[in-house]
Amino acid sequence: MGTRVFGRFSRVADYDTLLLTAGLWFLAKFLRYALPALFPTFRTQFGVSNAFLGTVFTATMLGYSLMQFPSGVLADRFGAVRVIAAGAAVAAGGALVLGVAAPLAVLVGGMLLVGVGTGIHKTVSIRLLSREYPTRTGRALGLFDTLGAFGGVAAPAAVVLVTDAGNWHALFLAGAVEGFALGGGVLAYVPRRSSDAEDDGENGDSAGGDDSANPLAFRRYLDLFRSRRFTVFVGVTVCFSFAYNGVVAFLPLYLTDHGLSESAASLVYSALFAVSLVQVVTGDLSDRIGRLPLAVAVLAVAAGALGALSLAGTASAVVFGGIVVALGIGSHGFRPIRGAYLAATIPDDVAGGGLGLVRTLLMGVGALAPAVVGVVSDTTGFAAAFGLLAVVMSCAALLAVLTALIGT
Repeated sequence: MGTRVFGRFSRVADYDTLLLTAGLWFLAKFLRYALPALFPTFRTQFGVSNAFLGTVFTATMLGYSLMQFPSGVLADRFGAVRVIAAGAAVAAGGALVLGVAAPLAVLVGGMLLVGVGTGIHKTVSIRLLSREYPTRTGRALGLFDTLGAFGGVAAPAAVVLVTDAGNWHALFLAGAVEGFALGGGVLAYVPRRSSDAEDDGENGDSAGGDDSANPLAFRRYLDLFRSRRFTVFVGVTVCFSFAYNGVVAFLPLYLTDHGLSESAASLVYSALFAVSLVQVVTGDLSDRIGRLPLAVAVLAVAAGALGALSLAGTASAVVFGGIVVALGIGSHGFRPIRGAYLAATIPDDVAGGGLGLVRTLLMGVGALAPAVVGVVSDTTGFAAAFGLLAVVMSCAALLAVLTALIGT
């Protein structure tokens, strides 16, 4: 039974690289999504507006997005393991800054470091995992994203505990310790296990490595956009990223402003990430039945849930919980499909930088969403802001249909 269910992952040793990279992705999600869960506390403690909070989170996510392309190029040149470990160190340093009582300006600097450090991780990990598990890429990325997404489950619950105890800085001190430990584990152990070892700095003469050192090689990454199908799918990911980042940044505040207590809002927010187990299913299905039809289905579910959320008004925690669960199923269900599709589409010799360029675009646009939602919610209310996000998510679903219709 275990072999039939897990296939390539039927032996414990097969999990080594996956668990270490997923552990860091868990930490990245935890650190990032602890911040929106702390927005009510920040608003009270520092006396700042929604627009300010949204702008700071946008700056954090811009730091995250801007690291996607350079981290991919560096992985092409120096290897995935070294780049992943470096990113872990930067993120842990940012968490260390947030772990001490300091003026707001210093804490904002810590948030930016968290954004930059966590931004290094996923592009490079997708590259590493797609080569380590070539015949089960969708399943590997589904497990990776699922384990990582539980960082989003843990963050709001942990915020409730530490704010009740009166010391939210302890969250980030613990995160700093975990970041340094996991980064060291990847650096010390993964090169001895990974089938991608030659790309992880064990030799420097791979085609991808030499190519990425040449500034003119940037044109090779841009050449990917000559494919209409590839370009339209990038549009899918950009729309999805904007809508998703907008809702996760302000969902706790949205829920408290619509009648829920902070504890109930944190629990509903956790449900958004708790349903990330769906990624194991959609990742596996994408390997079996095709990626684009499945992408259309899950994006349609996410768009419908966002529309319902914008129209819900004041409701009970049960109603909001049901809507948020549907949103989580659609949103998380798309992630392994997206990663597997891009990993299969981008040529191996530009895999790191090519995926990094795409993720820079999608995360860069997505990083603008918190600022937009913050401004719109301050001026016209959360219903209009979340309605805008529903429209953008619907565009993602329609572009996925168009991608399926365009010939290769």
